Amino acid sequence: MKKIGFLSFGHWSPSQGSQTRSASDALLQSIDLAVAAEELGADGAFYRVHHFARQLASPFPLLGAIGAKTSRIEIGTAVIDMRYENPHYMAEDAGAADLISGGRLQLGISRGSPEQVIDGWRYFGYEPNDDETDADMARESAEVFLDLLCGEGFAKPNPRPMFQNTPGMLRIEPHSEGLRERIWWGAGSNATAVWAAKLGMNLQSSTLKDHESDDPFHIQQADQIRGYRAAWKEAGHAREPRVSVSRSIFALVNDMDRAYFGGSRQGEDQIGHIDENTRSIFGRSYAAEPEVLVEELAKDEAIAEADTLMLTVPNQLGVDYNAHVIEAILTHVAPALGWR
Repeated sequence: MKKIGFLSFGHWSPSQGSQTRSASDALLQSIDLAVAAEELGADGAFYRVHHFARQLASPFPLLGAIGAKTSRIEIGTAVIDMRYENPHYMAEDAGAADLISGGRLQLGISRGSPEQVIDGWRYFGYEPNDDETDADMARESAEVFLDLLCGEGFAKPNPRPMFQNTPGMLRIEPHSEGLRERIWWGAGSNATAVWAAKLGMNLQSSTLKDHESDDPFHIQQADQIRGYRAAWKEAGHAREPRVSVSRSIFALVNDMDRAYFGGSRQGEDQIGHIDENTRSIFGRSYAAEPEVLVEELAKDEAIAEADTLMLTVPNQLGVDYNAHVIEAILTHVAPALGWR
């Protein structure tokens, strides 16, 4: 294992016990947690994107702010739902945020998951063609986005522009060199992982995927990663790909940890339907004393196959407690798993 970061869904709620009570709280605390994680030595700060929900949504203002407040930590998304995105505008936003951060952006994109409203992307002005699904639309937008990040000119310049143009066709500006190689695809199935490999995207695999065999979740996920790596090699890409997996992992090192997570019953995989057509498998959570966690995590084949582990954090418990959660893993668990 080479890198460990955190993944926040950015929930907020005025309910009892929540320390993240508003959208402002969620955004400002997300910045503070990234700063704290960098100080602790973590490698990455990642954020989920959901629309029509009391969660983090438009990621680029947040990523730009974190980029300006930190200097080392990778910052990114897991994932941006491409059904909602204009790839040209997104290329501008991504280029700006990456330049602010000094080239530390690691953007996860995907088809997305079921949302809070029916066909929410329609309200954003996007519609699949008659012979397409919303998943087809997302993949097409992703391919356009990837092409734009290559930085090739494609737009015919005005012969009488307000400002002098560079010679030739014009590209999206600002352009950030190298960002194209730091785009990840959040794959929910083995087939989409192979598709991502062919296009030269890194792979993000979360705590759920399509239920495609009778094996436990971590073995199915490891098989997905191996299939992705084989497709990458077959495609002949020059660089080595990166692969991340996310997990809910809590080291029980004090009474507060035991109060929050000591009675967790999430020690088994769960089978369910993420939508009416897709049978999915949800990976287990881990909550135990550090020495027990080390033994359990060492048996997780997908963690062994990946180079990056994202720790999902309960962001409504506040910045201080989530920094403690991260520090406990980095201090008491990660070294025994080969981190650094």
